[in-house]
Amino acid sequence: MKKVVVLGAGLVGKAIAIDLAKSFDVTSVDISETALSALSSEGIKTIKADIGNNTVMAALLKPFDLVVGAVPGFMGFETCKTVIEAKKNMVDISFFPEDPFLLDELAKKNEVTIVTDCGVAPGMSNVILGFHNQEMKINSYECLVGGLPVVREWPYEYKAVFSPIDVIEEYIRPARYVQNGAVVTKEALSDAELIHFNEVGTLESWNSDGLRSLIKTMPHIPDMIEKTLRYPGCIEYLRVLRETGFFSYEEVDVKGVKIRPVDLTAKLLFPKWKLKPGEEEFTIMRIRIAGEKNGEKKQLQYTILDRTDKATNTISMARTTGYTCTAAAHLVIDGKFNRKGICPPEYLGEAKDNYQFILAYLKERGVTYKLSSY
Repeated sequence: MKKVVVLGAGLVGKAIAIDLAKSFDVTSVDISETALSALSSEGIKTIKADIGNNTVMAALLKPFDLVVGAVPGFMGFETCKTVIEAKKNMVDISFFPEDPFLLDELAKKNEVTIVTDCGVAPGMSNVILGFHNQEMKINSYECLVGGLPVVREWPYEYKAVFSPIDVIEEYIRPARYVQNGAVVTKEALSDAELIHFNEVGTLESWNSDGLRSLIKTMPHIPDMIEKTLRYPGCIEYLRVLRETGFFSYEEVDVKGVKIRPVDLTAKLLFPKWKLKPGEEEFTIMRIRIAGEKNGEKKQLQYTILDRTDKATNTISMARTTGYTCTAAAHLVIDGKFNRKGICPPEYLGEAKDNYQFILAYLKERGVTYKLSSY
């Protein structure tokens, strides 16, 4: 049986490990005994280790056929580099802020396949665009996506399933999109719009930096944008916090102690954002792709509304992110996707068989994408 190691045992890492354990010999690695104990009770092997220690990780990775990365974004780039230097294939969901293509030459030199950003968006959204880019001439691409709690609880009406600092990054990292063939950069949280969804009501969308690799791999598409969805009203208080400096990485002196405001903010927000036992959330996404095929205009729309699986107590964001990742892991470990170097998910979608496999894999787990025209 092939051996897979999952780095990170948070909410998404846990779902990934449990799903992969149906087919492979899985070991989860984390520094938190609490996180690992939840996986031990599922019969999954665990190792307590500091993933940020390159020397420790280089030795730890040796027995495994595939590495799955589910660490916080600030650790992602160095973790990915360590895996490449260990000459192991990898599927990663850490969404690190650095340009993954900085590692492309190293990955090719070591003849490894590294699938980055393999979650829901970026992730499945890229797979879908990658497939249709082979099938038609695309003129525009729009992705609206968000993960939200079912119950809108004051003051934030939001719950985070990722590292709080990773969420805060979304509120401060400049947002890039493509308009008329040019890359436009605006501040995060800009260009707010109210969008109505029949299933969940009206949500607020705003610019976030979700296109990532698509800006480089799809330069021929003249209009591309990704926007984040939240409950209406969130932008104003997030902008207030940002402008006041609560999200700043620059140290300030507080009674002789140097602290980064973002660290204090993350510490204070985490209890407010943490899902309580029994709380449910949902993932909603709408993708619109417009273009031409064989001289005919095409307007395609993919939608998904996924909710917490109460039977297994698996949150939706872990399902939609994690199962995209585990589907890709199957393709890599089975040799059905073996392109060397840094491979964003749009490369996965280029082959029709892989695109169909991922959709079917997700549907089998109750994560269903609906395709229609708009």
